[in-house]
Amino acid sequence: MRNAFLRTAVGAGLVLVLAACGGDPTESTTGGGAAAGGDTIKVGLLHSLSGTMAISEVTVRDAELLAIEEINAAGGVLGKKLEPVVEDGASDWPTFAEKANKLISQDKVATVFGGWTSASRKAMLPVFERHKALLWYPVQYEGLESSPYIFYTGATTNQQIIPGLDYLKEQGKTKIFLVGSDYVFPRTANKIIKAYAAANGMTILGEEYTPLGHTEYSTLTNKVVQAKPDAVFNTLNGDSNVAFFKQLKSAGVTAESMPVLSVSVAEEEVTGIGVDNIVGHPVAWNYYQTTENAANTKFVAAFKAKYGDAKVTSDPMEAGYNAVYLWAEAVKKAGTTEVEAVKKASGGIALERPEGLVTIDGETQHMYKTARIGIIQPDGLIKEVWNSGEPIKPDPYLKSYPWAGSLAS
Repeated sequence: MRNAFLRTAVGAGLVLVLAACGGDPTESTTGGGAAAGGDTIKVGLLHSLSGTMAISEVTVRDAELLAIEEINAAGGVLGKKLEPVVEDGASDWPTFAEKANKLISQDKVATVFGGWTSASRKAMLPVFERHKALLWYPVQYEGLESSPYIFYTGATTNQQIIPGLDYLKEQGKTKIFLVGSDYVFPRTANKIIKAYAAANGMTILGEEYTPLGHTEYSTLTNKVVQAKPDAVFNTLNGDSNVAFFKQLKSAGVTAESMPVLSVSVAEEEVTGIGVDNIVGHPVAWNYYQTTENAANTKFVAAFKAKYGDAKVTSDPMEAGYNAVYLWAEAVKKAGTTEVEAVKKASGGIALERPEGLVTIDGETQHMYKTARIGIIQPDGLIKEVWNSGEPIKPDPYLKSYPWAGSLAS
């Protein structure tokens, strides 16, 4: 039922979600400035704190709270302390839209940091556009989108998926099996992967999807093993990865015999999956806990000091952490939390972050980011084996790739 709703809602511009939020799709309101009254500035944090996506999203919330705490300790923004208002999207896309509407309309937040899945973002997008309010979305995604009211602080396709494919190609992996969760990110990502494969001499041997939260993978793993691919490209999300990698290992698959490259498995998910089930497999991100620079050393130490030494950091939580700092910098530059002024001020802002230099591209409201390929180690951390050398300009519509010409249509 959830997937049926998603396909219907996305195709219809999510009018049903707006109606559920009590909003008229044609109505326009202005968000942002009201939140700055008094001694504090309210900001919204909206992630799945329950349900299948909690394995990934709780720590993004935690990283954003850390950034807010640090900014407040340094004097706040425009002389005011940031006041977080935390909501639970509950791994349910209509709930994300409902809670976004609440944060904007009732709580009067200046901005919202939130989401993980593209389904949650697609559900929230028309709410933010209707209210002319700002969402800072912290997770890598499938591209082919831009909104004047969303800042994308995770990777777009040319900063993660394409570098991942380039890596597999360089390793001689030309026969690929695609495995993903059944919603917009994996399906769109795999559409892009198939176009890349056709242009780069790669063969797609199979393409399988399972619902979010799915835990029975014996049939699928048998299909993968029988297809005999050189590698698997994995776009499963949430705790489905736990069952998938455990059952893949039970089927005799190892990283040496059949590497599984994942784009939604980071250090936090490795802990949940169990390192013995996933050791040696590659991942594609922009940041790892092991990334070497002074900003990351400080970030990792601060995160562990706040949440416990056993905690790990990961790309999505770092992008969420960055989002709070980037918004604060844009507000300082604008001299106000008013949305249009913040948007205007944001272009070209560059900060040294735990992943390295991050710059806001004013045209797309995406970030310049360094691509990194890593291998999961026996201690559960990720060792970088390749990086792009410098931040990559975001290209969400893949305009610079001739083979991608028909994808945006």
